[in-house]
Amino acid sequence: MKMTFRWYGENDSVTLEYIKQIPGIVGIVSAIYDIPVGEPWPMDKILELKNKVEANGLKLSVIESVPVHEDIKLGKSTREQYIKNYKTTIRRLGQAGIKVICYNFMPVFDWTRSDLEYQLSDGSTALIFDEKIVEKMDPSTGELSLPGWDTSYTKEGLKALLDEYKQVDEERLWENLEYFLKEIIPVAAEEDVKMAIHPDDPPWPIFDLPRIITNEDNLERFLNLVNHPNNGLTLCSGSLGVSKNNDMARLVRKFGKKIHFSHMRNVKITGPKSFEESAHPSQYGSLDMVDILKAYHDVGFDGPMRPDHGRMIWGETGKPGYGLYDRALGATYLMGIWETLEKTRKQKG
Repeated sequence: MKMTFRWYGENDSVTLEYIKQIPGIVGIVSAIYDIPVGEPWPMDKILELKNKVEANGLKLSVIESVPVHEDIKLGKSTREQYIKNYKTTIRRLGQAGIKVICYNFMPVFDWTRSDLEYQLSDGSTALIFDEKIVEKMDPSTGELSLPGWDTSYTKEGLKALLDEYKQVDEERLWENLEYFLKEIIPVAAEEDVKMAIHPDDPPWPIFDLPRIITNEDNLERFLNLVNHPNNGLTLCSGSLGVSKNNDMARLVRKFGKKIHFSHMRNVKITGPKSFEESAHPSQYGSLDMVDILKAYHDVGFDGPMRPDHGRMIWGETGKPGYGLYDRALGATYLMGIWETLEKTRKQKG
């Protein structure tokens, strides 16, 4: 396992200088954030990002993410040009030495929460999802804004897009995903790049939009759409783990080598479709982090892993879920467990 850390570029309050001081961090997970969705990434910007990371003694391990244009998800005729552009980006990233690309296929909205600064009992703040609150949200008003959402849409544009998705059910979305994969995976294979889809977050439909990367059966179905070593998963414990139907350790053991990238965080399930993001240690949430890491160790996982969303602690302010302190604590906690697993294996001989 190679421990990595998410960095949002020069505008991130968490600097590369700080990240490299976290014991055990060897890689950076980042992206280029000023390119419009659907446009090919310029090679000079890719190399600039890589050089900044390497200048701090770290490796650009994963690109998270290369967004998929909505026309591809909708299956519109215009998808051909956007897929062509996506292939160009894959080729350029591969030529720059990038080995893993994380992406998702969530319609319109990325990860969604009802509150970004919910105060936990210890005084820290965290991201939460309250089903009752989300049910009352109306994204078509244009008044909602969360970090995972594309803010480039006008109110009218967002409403029109939501209307288009009324014609797309789960099966249609599966068809459009399959079409996309059959186009890009051969290119990824040529460039020795592993494509790692991120689960839907949360793993159930929101705002009447279909979501399909949500559970064990759907992960298996996804991998079978294009059964190729370069077609794989970003397994996120905090996304899939909010559903009691998803046994994270089982998923790790089942999909093994198909897991190209790992997100590790704990969550506290507070209702059938409600949860809080907690501190990483098992006792603070609903997931057995030791059991999950043991599963990774048992299957011989040697890819990149990162501590996912963290709380805001010790008065820190910044991008919700992406402060320095709690994620650093999470990273060292995960590495402590991993070191124990490694030593136990060696002692057993």
